[in-house]
Amino acid sequence: MAAYMITSTLRRVLLVAKHASFQSRCCVASSRVQYSTVYDSNEKTFDKILIANRGEIACRVMKTCKKMGIKTVAVHSDVDASAVHVKMADEAVCVGPAPTNKSYLNMDAIMDAIRKTGSQAVHPGYGFLSENKEFAKRLAAEDVVFIGPDTHAIHAMGDKIESKLLAKAANVNVIPGFDGVVEVSYTVNMVVLATTFCKFMIVLATNQTGSTFNSFRLSSQEAASSFGDDRLLIEKFVDNPRHIEIQVLADKHGNALWLNERECSIQRRNQKVVEEAPSTFLDPETRRAMGEQAVQLAKAVQYSSAGTVEFLVDSNKNFYFLEMNTRLQVEHPITECITGLDLVQQMIRVAKGFPLLHKQEDIPINGWAIESRVYAEDPYKSFGLPSIGRLSQYQEPIHLPKVRVDSGIQEGSDISIYYDPMISKLVTYGATRAEALQRMEAALDNYVIRGVTHNIPLLREIITHPRFISGDITTNFLPEEYPEGFKGHQLTSEGRRELVATAAALYVSAQLRSQRFLGNLRVSTTPQEQRQWELCVELEKGSHTVAVSRSGSTFTVEVDGVTVEVSGEWNLASALLPVTINRTPRVLQCLSRDAGGDITLQYLGTQFKVRVLSQLVSTLSAHMPEKVPEDTSSILRSPMPGSVVAVSVKPGDVVAEGQEICVIEAMKMQNSLIAAKAAKVKSVHCKAGETVGEGDLLVQLE
Repeated sequence: MAAYMITSTLRRVLLVAKHASFQSRCCVASSRVQYSTVYDSNEKTFDKILIANRGEIACRVMKTCKKMGIKTVAVHSDVDASAVHVKMADEAVCVGPAPTNKSYLNMDAIMDAIRKTGSQAVHPGYGFLSENKEFAKRLAAEDVVFIGPDTHAIHAMGDKIESKLLAKAANVNVIPGFDGVVEVSYTVNMVVLATTFCKFMIVLATNQTGSTFNSFRLSSQEAASSFGDDRLLIEKFVDNPRHIEIQVLADKHGNALWLNERECSIQRRNQKVVEEAPSTFLDPETRRAMGEQAVQLAKAVQYSSAGTVEFLVDSNKNFYFLEMNTRLQVEHPITECITGLDLVQQMIRVAKGFPLLHKQEDIPINGWAIESRVYAEDPYKSFGLPSIGRLSQYQEPIHLPKVRVDSGIQEGSDISIYYDPMISKLVTYGATRAEALQRMEAALDNYVIRGVTHNIPLLREIITHPRFISGDITTNFLPEEYPEGFKGHQLTSEGRRELVATAAALYVSAQLRSQRFLGNLRVSTTPQEQRQWELCVELEKGSHTVAVSRSGSTFTVEVDGVTVEVSGEWNLASALLPVTINRTPRVLQCLSRDAGGDITLQYLGTQFKVRVLSQLVSTLSAHMPEKVPEDTSSILRSPMPGSVVAVSVKPGDVVAEGQEICVIEAMKMQNSLIAAKAAKVKSVHCKAGETVGEGDLLVQLE
């Protein structure tokens, strides 16, 4: 026993010494990785682990397994046969067709894959079966280790009512709510429940006494109809809260740690968009109190693995238990960055029965980390409706220092309607928050994604927003700052001049290149190369007459009487366009350009369509007829690719303005499409069960 204690203590001391200098050492060694897997070859864990997941989290788990010398098994649907996680694994087994209920949620097929491959343990990642107690029971019945907590903890924390009662019993702050008789004197949330599922929330103010009973009755009926469970959770409504969570880590020997917090307040449709660690809002005392309560809850349910305790925090730093996620969290990389711990490795060790190597005083906060969730979504539609397609060009910004990208795709990968539209988790690290934000801005500008619509415009606007930079954020940030929806970057007069000048310089560079072949002029009798140009640049319904002169790789452009100097390498074959504008470095992307002068540039994250014409062509184009825009009030087109769940009308029906016409589902999200005006239905072009693409005609009104 004494020998073991000495070994354990020495190992812990060595790890602390490593962590003290980890961040600077890691960032020099690799821009991809911001965590340390300290592997002890004498510590035997598993020979083979099956990862019951797909995409980036499957790849993330496999990376640590390979460092630990563990063989990996991937499961996949038939459409994922060529996916990155399949190629990365030592073995791969197809578990069914594309729909998740027939593949990644197909317990029978996954159990067969475990037997076939002789896997000793299963890591569930997040989502799918990660919090399914029945799956954990089936694994235990066949002596296969579930890399996560036991079924008791999964069940206890999966039920919203039971988890709050357990939290209260463990002296964890809970939101004041229903303990018996429904009699409240404050605005409340009424949440429809069914174990781990929350369908919707209704906010009732104290002055709504007349409607409270009806709301309660209707909510209870809806719960029973949807889930076969009519229970409701009623609790105080926390206005303008922050969503802050605590990462916990516990073993099977009664040890538990809190690994600091993550700020997750930037959300859309209650889904996180940008996270950071630590939080700008917490002081050391509040952080410690939240961490200690999170550990109390973990110990109360005999938790053993990595888990996350989520809290709502009000403006006075009062914090209330929200829920506990009994799995590895999507945003775990930012915790790994500031602590230097590999959470996947810790989960594997704990699952094998080893005690934690660290004490609470070993857990540091080194620097600052920020994560942006990069999605194949259109941010201009409800802050993000799914987009599908093939990644025709894809370059991650891992050439930049202290940038980590967790992804499960590559150039040529397909983003389909069947799964979550996440492309990657983009993480930047810095000694300070300002440094991490600056690196995130550069990483977003250098991220090349072509073939699908993505949310980089929204991400960049968030992390450069003055309110976000100041740390003054709540879960209502997006609807408050963009009440009319996200419109992209709004150009200032200076930004407009920068964009016009860059487009003009790019146009001239393309013209000059077209005149040369192998570095020589195509026609030897061509007069001396032109060095001055008069152009017309059209941008956002505005027109600018510009004068361009060139000296080497530097262009001097006069825009609206202001001189703008633009210089760069002007490599028109490159996906990135690094330029210096008035001595300020910028990275733009030329997404498209044609012989007619139409150029699409990604500038400060947002795509702008610019048209550059010679003075003569500009004069003549004024005589061209304009295309009449389509009357969208009489037609309904699909705003996204997906499948038709229901069609509520037929030809001849009279619909009212705002009436539901059909429901489209994509990537686990249903969208109700409504009539833009009162009218008679002229024709219906879809039916339930059909797959539709973005822009497809669904219904036509008279």
